[in-house]
Amino acid sequence: MLSRTSHDRMANAIRFLSMDAVEAANSGHPGLPMGAADIATVLFTKVLKFDPTRPFWPDRDRFVLSAGHGSMLLYSVLHLAGYEKVTIEEIKRFRKLGSLTPGHPENFVTEGIETTTGPLGQGIATAVGMAMAERLLAARFGTDVVDHHTYVLCSDGDLMEGISQEAADLAGHLKLSKLVVMWDDNKISIDGATSISGSTDQLARFAASGWATTRIDGHDPEAILAAIEAAKASDRPTLIACRTTIGFGSPKKAGSEKVHGSPLGAEEIAATRAALGWEAAPFEIPSDVLTGWRAAGAAGAEARAAWDARLAALPAADRAEFERRMAGALPQALGAAILAVKEKAVKDGGAVATRKSSELVLDVITEAVPEMIGGSADLTGSNNTKAKGAKSITPDDFSGTFVHYGVREHGMAAAMNGMALHRGVIPFSGGFLVFSDYCRPSIRLAALMGERVVHVLTHDSIGLGEDGPTHQPVEHLAALRAIPGLLVLRPCDTVETAECWQIALQSADRPSALILSRQNLPLLRGAATDENLAAGGAYEIVAASAKAQASLFATGSEVSIAVEAAKLLEAQGVPTRVVSIPSFELFLERPAAERAKVIGDAPAKVAVEAAIRMGWDAIVGSDAAFVGMTSFGASAPAKELYAHFGITADKVAARALDLLRQD
Repeated sequence: MLSRTSHDRMANAIRFLSMDAVEAANSGHPGLPMGAADIATVLFTKVLKFDPTRPFWPDRDRFVLSAGHGSMLLYSVLHLAGYEKVTIEEIKRFRKLGSLTPGHPENFVTEGIETTTGPLGQGIATAVGMAMAERLLAARFGTDVVDHHTYVLCSDGDLMEGISQEAADLAGHLKLSKLVVMWDDNKISIDGATSISGSTDQLARFAASGWATTRIDGHDPEAILAAIEAAKASDRPTLIACRTTIGFGSPKKAGSEKVHGSPLGAEEIAATRAALGWEAAPFEIPSDVLTGWRAAGAAGAEARAAWDARLAALPAADRAEFERRMAGALPQALGAAILAVKEKAVKDGGAVATRKSSELVLDVITEAVPEMIGGSADLTGSNNTKAKGAKSITPDDFSGTFVHYGVREHGMAAAMNGMALHRGVIPFSGGFLVFSDYCRPSIRLAALMGERVVHVLTHDSIGLGEDGPTHQPVEHLAALRAIPGLLVLRPCDTVETAECWQIALQSADRPSALILSRQNLPLLRGAATDENLAAGGAYEIVAASAKAQASLFATGSEVSIAVEAAKLLEAQGVPTRVVSIPSFELFLERPAAERAKVIGDAPAKVAVEAAIRMGWDAIVGSDAAFVGMTSFGASAPAKELYAHFGITADKVAARALDLLRQD
């Protein structure tokens, strides 16, 4: 153990780098880094297994700063421990455009940061997924190559957010013993003392969810280390309440909300320097302190080298499979598996709900891509995400590939992000489209980070019927399509469903949402080839008999309605084509000339979707007619609802004819 004097000086390096950077930026949160510096010092010098020269070493311990507003704590540690790119110049550029030290930690910007955090509660819930991935990979490849912990530093605000309960409940149930959460228990939030807004006994709450819990002095390095060592020996996840003083060392602001989110000011920083005996100038680290930190950073190289040797000793096939999975590369068998599904669908014919189509696809591709880990928010029988050969994961057996997430959509989505960030697994899960609202913050972060997670969202429209407007999504497609980087995939039949799954899996740097129907849909693609037509986002699924006078555009459940409308128009002598648009995003990424060719120049254009119009004008133009929803739905059988709201082949044909008469 470091002497108390050495520990204090190393912790003070974090404090002063943090307060100086916030002061230089005239923006930021110095309170948490100052208060939690002792915790971070013990973690990074005595506990964490990491190697700054190999930031992505697969068996490193993961550290998640859930309280992302305290980002300068993490940047300070990364610089002090020797992460090459986090230079003192980057510390000085805190919160500046293009720096490696943005306002909140962003994993796609700075090496050494495991996940983007900022929205409170997300970090702790994401860490649950990381711990799950560690258990899954250890069950497959053994603890010689997969044996690490996930540590979280969270705040009072993290524990106030509802997602923390979903995450805690799931982690406790699954006995994720390698998950250790350090709670910066400083009793302060932005508005003041936490007592003005809550009185929950957090230790009792977590204990009720199956966690080991303890309370310590967060400024006592020996107590911190002892608590972590006890947590590592536990058979349950652990919450350590670390009683700290926010803004520790500041004579006038310590222990107050005034130090949470504002610079201390030059006068108070000078007073803090005097109070803590820190004589170094701003952004200068005494040589003995920097030497101690760099030695701590270098200490992990030995463990990493030993791990390299153990990986090399694996059987060649296991080693290759582990490396493939961690690299995110897909097996070559995927293409053949997708083609087999398409060929079978064409052979079988018949009407199938695309949620069932997805299940048929999963039965095949989960065999070809064994790293796929499915799950459901207590809707397994409704969204069909448990493949035929899938085995459920249990607290005592992680050899399965299916997670029962319970009714925890928000926690489920965040855990999936953590699994993807960990690498080695590809998470997917099922829920109802209308409940994507519960998943939205986590989906947004997945898109921001560019992580491959797949959300299977079924019951895609008023077509779910009798459950009524509370369960019928009308604005949700537009809301999901508004998230930059998210692929929204709405297939019209089994063949398109297979192609959309292929797209989702091949999209290694973005999340996907597969939007699937409850009601049966006819097979519209009569041929199966290697070509993935859905990959272009839109394509002509039915050609006109002559030069098209009408073009009908639709997605998912409504493509079959457009096809029937085209038949009606053709019977009246109006050559009509139909364009299926499984993905707005993929279509809009194509060159303008290609898009124009797909849209065509027919004088009458009609778009059809059982949802609101928002987003469609970017595809078909504001001059096109739209047949869809302008209100919430109602409770009735699906066919009656489509007729009631006028989303029928007759109505679509009539709108096209109206446009032609106006022309």
